[in-house]
Amino acid sequence: MKKYLLNLAAGAVFLSVAFAGFAADDTVKVGVLHSLSGTMAISETSLKDVLLFTFDEINAKGGVLGKKIEPVIVDPASNWPLFAEKAEQLLVKDKVAVVFGCWTSVSRKSVLPVFEKYNGLLFYPVQYEGEELSRNIFYTAEAVNQQAIPAVDYMLAEGKKKFYLIGSDYVYPRTTNKILKKYLKLKGIPDESIVEIYTPFGHTDYQTIVAEIKKFSADGSACVISTLNGDTNVPFFKEFANAGLTSENCPVVSFSLSEDEFRSLPTKDLVGHLGCWTYFMSLKTPENKAFVSDFMAWLKTGPPGVQTKNRVTCSPMNLSRIGVYLWKQAVEKAGSFDVDKVREAMIGQTFKAPEGEVTMQDNHHLINEVFIGETQANGQFKIVKSLGPVAAEPFSDKFLK
Repeated sequence: MKKYLLNLAAGAVFLSVAFAGFAADDTVKVGVLHSLSGTMAISETSLKDVLLFTFDEINAKGGVLGKKIEPVIVDPASNWPLFAEKAEQLLVKDKVAVVFGCWTSVSRKSVLPVFEKYNGLLFYPVQYEGEELSRNIFYTAEAVNQQAIPAVDYMLAEGKKKFYLIGSDYVYPRTTNKILKKYLKLKGIPDESIVEIYTPFGHTDYQTIVAEIKKFSADGSACVISTLNGDTNVPFFKEFANAGLTSENCPVVSFSLSEDEFRSLPTKDLVGHLGCWTYFMSLKTPENKAFVSDFMAWLKTGPPGVQTKNRVTCSPMNLSRIGVYLWKQAVEKAGSFDVDKVREAMIGQTFKAPEGEVTMQDNHHLINEVFIGETQANGQFKIVKSLGPVAAEPFSDKFLK
């Protein structure tokens, strides 16, 4: 029987299995810090699932340093201060060797002081705004120069001259758009051709905003750059389609929408809109074929409560899995679970991922492949451009020149 240790927030209903033997010499505890309820559950639940899949995948091959991985799962419930509380619980009470988690940058910013205070180790798997580097975090996901900048370059090459920047009201969208506005000005786009607007998490009324977008894009030269996060994407795209806006008259490039979120969206209305990621489920590689098929097979036998219908893989899921394998390799190189030794061993680690080989840099970010994808009616992406391996640069002053 698979063993999972759960520490759920009040009111959260999830798995029903508890295990009290994590102190055993043949196990190593790791933390899973993802929202399983609230507005971000639409995205984060699948990251919890792929982590459990990866732990089982590794355990089936002997574990890490001969120890089986025992996950300690907590639910911060899309509550940013609660992320810090749960992170401290994992590090101090549960004494996990490593934590995999967070989605939004505000949740990562919330836990950062905790990991630095207790010298914990966090693997963060979701695209973000950069301008940060912590010795206690490894950022496996897309930095701005691996997602936002390539996406804008693609739209400029397509002849777009006006950019409507819409995002959820928190640090990732605001910082990313601040960088993009500077970049667009360097490319000759004037202030009057750039609009910037934000809505709260869970916002549902996009009628006025979409009407503005329709007017802004009337001449056919505009596009939307979206950093909307979570379930607010559902009413946005429904209103977008209702207004007669399409990928032909005003394409949307989304940085927080992947195959996984498409399961809850009207994909027929998203056809032709774009995404920029380091992974797509549609990639034709042997490694991706194995990843997808093995994950789908695991869903049939995984822990109770895991949804099995219409499941897909996506970039944050892939990057979560990559983080676990890089950590495993670093532990084995160090011959220890000690955070300081593992951190040192992480630098230079490589992994043959579904998208290609990735490499961990000195700056705690990955060299990874970058792709532009076009949304299909079936919720998958057709890759329209491959940019090859791109080294992540978290600080914008290095590429805003």
